[in-house]
Amino acid sequence: MNDTLNKPENFWNRELSWLEFNYRVLSEARDKSLPLFERLKFLSITASNLDEFFMIRVASLKDMVHAKYNKKDIAGMTPQVQLEKIYEKTHEMYGVQYSTYNRSFVPALKASHLVIIDSYEDLNEEQSKYVDDYFMRDVYPVLTPMAVDSSRPFPLIRNKTLNIGALICSHDDKDRANYDFATVQVPGGLPRIVRIPSEDKEDTTIILLEQIIEKNIDKLFLNYKVMCAHPYRIIRNADLTIEEEEAADLLKEIQKQLKKRQWGEVIRLEVEDGMDKRLLRILKKEFAAEENYIYKVNGPLDLTFLMKVSGLEGFEHLKYEKYIPQPVPQLNHEEDIFTQIRRQDIVLHHPYQTFDPVVDFVRQASKDPNVLAIKQTLYRVSGNSPIIASLAEAAENGKQVTVLVELKARFDEENNIIWAKMLEKAGCHVIYGLVGLKTHSKITLVVRRDEDGIRRYVHLGTGNYNDATAKQYTDLGLLTCQDPIGEDATAVFNMLSGYSEPLHWHKLLVAPLWLRKRFLELIGRETANAKEGKPAHIIAKVNSLCDAEIILALYEASNAGVKIELIVRGICCLKAGIPGVSENITVRSIVGNFLEHARIFYFYNDGWEEVYMGSADWMPRNLDKRAEITFPVEDEACKKRVMDVLRVQLADNVKAHILQPDGSYEKVDKRGKTLICAQDYFCQQAIKEAVGDEGDDEPKRVFEPLYHVEEE
Repeated sequence: MNDTLNKPENFWNRELSWLEFNYRVLSEARDKSLPLFERLKFLSITASNLDEFFMIRVASLKDMVHAKYNKKDIAGMTPQVQLEKIYEKTHEMYGVQYSTYNRSFVPALKASHLVIIDSYEDLNEEQSKYVDDYFMRDVYPVLTPMAVDSSRPFPLIRNKTLNIGALICSHDDKDRANYDFATVQVPGGLPRIVRIPSEDKEDTTIILLEQIIEKNIDKLFLNYKVMCAHPYRIIRNADLTIEEEEAADLLKEIQKQLKKRQWGEVIRLEVEDGMDKRLLRILKKEFAAEENYIYKVNGPLDLTFLMKVSGLEGFEHLKYEKYIPQPVPQLNHEEDIFTQIRRQDIVLHHPYQTFDPVVDFVRQASKDPNVLAIKQTLYRVSGNSPIIASLAEAAENGKQVTVLVELKARFDEENNIIWAKMLEKAGCHVIYGLVGLKTHSKITLVVRRDEDGIRRYVHLGTGNYNDATAKQYTDLGLLTCQDPIGEDATAVFNMLSGYSEPLHWHKLLVAPLWLRKRFLELIGRETANAKEGKPAHIIAKVNSLCDAEIILALYEASNAGVKIELIVRGICCLKAGIPGVSENITVRSIVGNFLEHARIFYFYNDGWEEVYMGSADWMPRNLDKRAEITFPVEDEACKKRVMDVLRVQLADNVKAHILQPDGSYEKVDKRGKTLICAQDYFCQQAIKEAVGDEGDDEPKRVFEPLYHVEEE
């Protein structure tokens, strides 16, 4: 490896790179060419993203600072320096979020006949009476006001909850010199958005629940005078610390840690701008909040409520028309799915094509008398998963069912514990993976007795077995019964359940065993070809790129003359377009209506093109600390299909943001160009294919063939 490339100045910090990603989401919220209610969703997502970022990434850095851990990251920054930069950047981001809300959304919504009452003082007499009646009837019985004095300690405030803090004093205290602190939690079980009578009949008027409580807070403290009341919200450290070697029962250990998540160290305090200084002083002291932890906002706390606003009925003209995932042309309902897989490998492209074939694959296997066994990994599943129901039914039908449930899937731990117990009750063999490794691979193996003997049918994917998120995440899957893949699939499950690694792998690239090594070999092969004067080309689509060894290999390839085109949705620690480092590398990020989630890898290989898909990003955790699978796409029709996905995304000039040498991202200059939005294109393509219309006007004809180095 070239040590001259391995310098801190050749890498971006991963946390600051993630914040750049959230800015790209925020830029969609600020894009006035989008329907207004779609823009609301993007602003809500930026707020939700920040919550998770603080609970995990910022919390982790704070733990390092507490432990006096001063090791620098690949960009040469200590944890303390990273925190300082993060606080600076996130305070700036809050400013942009709330200026977008106040200056753009509120007036635009009002002009579209949706009025949001931000302050209860703005209510008219009729609205005021309605709100008071609603409070007494629906809200008051649910509330638990808590005062703090010498006999009552400061209560435990739960993570992410919205609360109203107040200062109260005795009615006799004319000077208000002796006051106590009181707080009440805004109940999460009640709707935060409350519709109230409108002044104008054409309008829909809503008020937020915390404003209704604040208006009526004196009714909670009848023996006191309420001096002031303001909402506040805290984010706590929610990063689970599990010593698996010490945990005799992983299930119980995770259940125990989940309870602690509610009471971790406070790492962010959101307050209303203009909060009474005395009240703020109490909150700062009780939460041990330093000044840079405190975010004073001019507007409603917790902007995730905008997702609910975007779902309000009656504003369809301000939303995109809902896209319906299309049938897969290679599959029909007349034959069983196994007959169709025997005929050909099938690539599935979600959410453009329906997720139903994946559900049907497991459902048909559960009922088919010729199916002997079903094995599946589950990382995140939906709340009412038809796949889980089919697995349980298969076990009840006497089939051997093995399910690996990943208990450490972040923020899905509780859900997965429930499923694990249910599956065990149904008679499934439930396993929890390897100690120290998260099982992130997406694989289903069905063993069936066919007329010509035992055959293994396999589904491999880039996304979770979650029928709900499959409508929102872009992912790819492969249905196949190739013997080498079937043998490897069996080996994967034997490894996960019994720690037995096969002597030889045929097709699957498995982490943490040899996926990293294979990626480095594939990149190295392109580098060697370029050095010999042969055309060399790498295209990779991932969610995140922050592995130093992979980045250095890409830098070496770039310097050898390999053309490298990267499509990286989120974190990218690689610097693009730097002379002597990465001048042959471009990075683009696509942020659109769907969440880009597929991982695809293309290597020109001196004309013998190789294409892989999988569950792993180019991150140390995916390559070294998770059970991941990357698989080759070898059928020519399937390979062309996957290469088309890359080709169209590289042509996108509507939703693509291009990484600049200074670390910023800029949208593509569209002047004089035919507009190509990859996600819209795939929707149209799926609709045309479903009705059998693949005429000459099919836009994909624009993208033939892959542009190789020798053609430019």
